[in-house]
Amino acid sequence: MALKPVKKGWSFETWVSLRPFGLGMQKPNNFLEVFRAVFENADNLEYAWRILRDGVCDGCALGTSGLKDWTIEGIHLCNIRLRLLRLNTMGPLEASSLKDVAQLRAKSSAELRALGRLPYPMRRRRGEAGFTRISWDEALDRIAWKLCKTPPDKMGFYLTSRGTPNETYYVAQKAVRALGSNNIDNAARICHSPSTVALKAALGVAATTISYRDLIGTDLVVFFGSNPAVNQPVMMKYLYYAKKAGTQVVCVNPYQEPAMQHYWIPSDLESALFGSKITDRFFLVQPGGDSAFIAGVLKHLIEQDWLHHSFIAEHSEGFEQVRAQVVGTSWEQLEQLSGLSKAEMLEFALLLYKAEKAVLVWSMGITQHRSGEDTVQNIINLGLARGYLGREGCGLMPIRGHSGVQGGAEMGAYASVFPGGLPINAENAAALEKLWGFPVPSQPGLTVTEMLEGGLEVLWSVGGNFLETLPSPALAEARLAQVPLRIHQDIVLSSQMLVEPAEEVILLPATTRYEIPGGCTETSTERRVIFSPEIPGPRIAEARWEGQVFQDVVARMCSPELAEKVRFADTAAVRAEIARVVPLYDGIQHLRSKGDAFQYGGPQLCPGGVCPTPSGRARFLPVVLPESSLPAGAYRLVTRRGKQFNSMVLEHTDPINGAPRDAVLMNPSDLQKLGLQPGQQVWLQNPSGTLAGRVFAAKLRPGSIQVHWPEGNVLVDPALRSSQAKIPAYKEVYVYIHTQPPS
Repeated sequence: MALKPVKKGWSFETWVSLRPFGLGMQKPNNFLEVFRAVFENADNLEYAWRILRDGVCDGCALGTSGLKDWTIEGIHLCNIRLRLLRLNTMGPLEASSLKDVAQLRAKSSAELRALGRLPYPMRRRRGEAGFTRISWDEALDRIAWKLCKTPPDKMGFYLTSRGTPNETYYVAQKAVRALGSNNIDNAARICHSPSTVALKAALGVAATTISYRDLIGTDLVVFFGSNPAVNQPVMMKYLYYAKKAGTQVVCVNPYQEPAMQHYWIPSDLESALFGSKITDRFFLVQPGGDSAFIAGVLKHLIEQDWLHHSFIAEHSEGFEQVRAQVVGTSWEQLEQLSGLSKAEMLEFALLLYKAEKAVLVWSMGITQHRSGEDTVQNIINLGLARGYLGREGCGLMPIRGHSGVQGGAEMGAYASVFPGGLPINAENAAALEKLWGFPVPSQPGLTVTEMLEGGLEVLWSVGGNFLETLPSPALAEARLAQVPLRIHQDIVLSSQMLVEPAEEVILLPATTRYEIPGGCTETSTERRVIFSPEIPGPRIAEARWEGQVFQDVVARMCSPELAEKVRFADTAAVRAEIARVVPLYDGIQHLRSKGDAFQYGGPQLCPGGVCPTPSGRARFLPVVLPESSLPAGAYRLVTRRGKQFNSMVLEHTDPINGAPRDAVLMNPSDLQKLGLQPGQQVWLQNPSGTLAGRVFAAKLRPGSIQVHWPEGNVLVDPALRSSQAKIPAYKEVYVYIHTQPPS
């Protein structure tokens, strides 16, 4: 049965309000973002327009090329991309402001970014008040000299995901392995590595199994722990068309996100005027209770005989073990762990039973727990039980947040995998050695959290800000301050650059995606590899592409024979090698111009239910439900995003729900129980730290609260990580609420 067609004309039943443009309602003003972008980029407007018209979006991972994508017709532009535009068009900062960093420490990250681009290499040594200019040769010689003296297990490399292309990831990881180390990590692992682990084990693939087109006209779309209205706003246009085609949308989340309830699509006249109802049903699960809720739903499917028997029999294995485990779990335990009733689980199961086709979507609300891998596996189990694999309108989608995330994992910029997602072991290291012509280390390296615990002698960070992205910022700062040589390669200043040097800190100015000579590529959530051309325009004279810098350092350190094996004439040569080393990416070597793209694996992975596993079958795997103990008087806390991109805060008040950055969102019944008034100051405290904030009422699961990330990182236990992917448990926190500062 084909996907349902999108209804033509206007759909009055989906309107939110008769107020034109939602005037007077709490909502983002997407049109204002256009005028803001014009104002912010007024000094470089022609270049800004060329970036929007010809470049591939450096924001979220939906893969817009220019102002269009491959899913729907018309202009496709989101406010995240508009907010990031200034990072690409602004000029250099005034270097004299770095002569004494004391005055910079009081500035916010937004204020540091607004100072301008890093103009040239700079260095600060222990005891010096600030940074002084050095030449590229001096910087590279110093880095190479220090790396030559450093054992491979004492060097660490980290790459962020904002705008970072496949070519940069590939060159960096190859250079690091040429130095004899696997200590390389990137932001992709901190977001979706549990998804990669579980998908690979169950299906033999490590990416979303479908295309965005499958969302529009399928019977049902379910979001587990995901809020695309905030993190992937371009996707809301797909959901708008899905609703017009009759698709039901369901959210399983501790918070009834207002923008997932209704949204205004600025590029569609009907939605821009009257808004669009998006989600049909919210299930307010207890934080960390998703796996138990899914197990309860699966138990109903089994008891009611609502399974897809032919798919299970012909295309899967291991179902009987999962059946036995699920049936043997009591309803009392499932209700207690999930926070939802048996009746609510039945309601959700009935939605699945009525849905011949469905797409299951999840994000960091699922992965950033100690049990992240198991919860993803339970989502997979649920999808397999209903046969939602290998068919149009059916699939499993770990939705990515940043444009560089999917490629970062697949290029091998991971401590735990080689290019192509191959596990790090002796066999795969030997295979790479034949391809590359130099020895490749065969033991897994250190993740970024382990790097900072492991007594590094050199830390090279391309982008990112550990003070904002890692649990316990004070601990992260203390550990950064112990690293003898830190290299921070970025386009703008960040607060981690200002941490006192143990010996020295070197700053290197990087290019943006649009300045990379010869162009580059990114990989979207739907596995589409897209060429982003170099955009003519003004340049920071001494900014260099990160991939070139890694090559130059290897050339200074290694023998000419080895250095040549890591040397690439241009980014086209990098793509040619990627095609040879990563078979999935065969086709990347042909991408040369704007609009060039291909989708590896085709529209659906595991076509017809056949998986690239040894048996050709998908694997059901039983999982242990996570315990749900909570100290008496404590509340479960979840960190959430507001008006921001990653940790880059763009507004101090969230336009979606009106919450300021210090907001502590609570259910009204909890406010009443504690005798708190909206806006009242409170202090959240646990063994990891204390956070001051103000309480606000929200449609939240009783007994749980939410605060903004990264502010809430002071409350996250840095020792809590998932079992296999070692992802920090950002969504697994408990706190006590105080009305006076705790002693």
